[in-house]
Amino acid sequence: MGRCPTGTIPVRRTKAEDILRAVAAKKSFGRKTNEPLIPSSPPGAPQDSSSYGHEHAIAYVRGHQFHGAQASINVWRPRIQVSHEFSLSQMWLLSGSFVRLNSIEAGWQVSPELYGDINPRFFTYWTSDGYQSTGCYNLLCSGFIQVGHGIALGASISPVSSFSGAQYDINILIWKDPRTGNWWMAYGQNSVVGYWPAELFPHLRSYATMIEWGGEVVNTRPGGKHTATQMGSGHFPEQGFSQASYIRNIGLVDSRNQLQLPSYLHTLAQRPRCYDIKSSYNKNWGLHVYYGGPGQNPGCR
Repeated sequence: MGRCPTGTIPVRRTKAEDILRAVAAKKSFGRKTNEPLIPSSPPGAPQDSSSYGHEHAIAYVRGHQFHGAQASINVWRPRIQVSHEFSLSQMWLLSGSFVRLNSIEAGWQVSPELYGDINPRFFTYWTSDGYQSTGCYNLLCSGFIQVGHGIALGASISPVSSFSGAQYDINILIWKDPRTGNWWMAYGQNSVVGYWPAELFPHLRSYATMIEWGGEVVNTRPGGKHTATQMGSGHFPEQGFSQASYIRNIGLVDSRNQLQLPSYLHTLAQRPRCYDIKSSYNKNWGLHVYYGGPGQNPGCR
């Protein structure tokens, strides 16, 4: 990526085909239409968001006050079966009740409907009311304030990982400014991108109560079968390094703004025969996960 002049920020160019896709998608363009997977949701809340067409494989921590999180997320170019589906890998910072959920999100995604191609792209997202009426991707609505001029939200990421070949990942750090309460984000080697103002979030105003890392796929069941849209590399976590997707350098920011290694990671996959996740540990990566899958296969229909 290049760099913009001081005092300016990079903005992804809007093309005619972007406008046509936005018109076709109408109100949903640039917005998620589904909640994240919330383990042990409150009584009365939907327990399986795959019924809404979204499927997840996640690792998570909860039960404490989290002031930020970090991850290095392995980048791939997963196959998308139909243009209105997507595949993403990201981290979520969450707080609040299910229907009033506050969420800050960042990672990479492949979304032909949103971007008009099949390239993995760096993205952010936010909502303050459980995806009902607030929030959007990147800079498609007011909310996230970009200050850095070296990274464009929605920009294509290159190079990408290859099966049994070279591996590439992106590092994302999100932390809460203890003075202003704003949530800041850095990409790569401490390149500050911008921040979400504290006033956006009634619940995240103080801290996050859950952090999640993992993948999400939209399954519209084309042809009446489970989608063949891939998560991550399109391979199951058991295949390990250079074949399965990974998330490493997982970290948590404490109240003193210090980065800490998590002492545990829970994992949860809604449909493990379609997309799965496994946690692991070594001295170089600490706690990390492998995750993903091909979608439709003999065990996933």
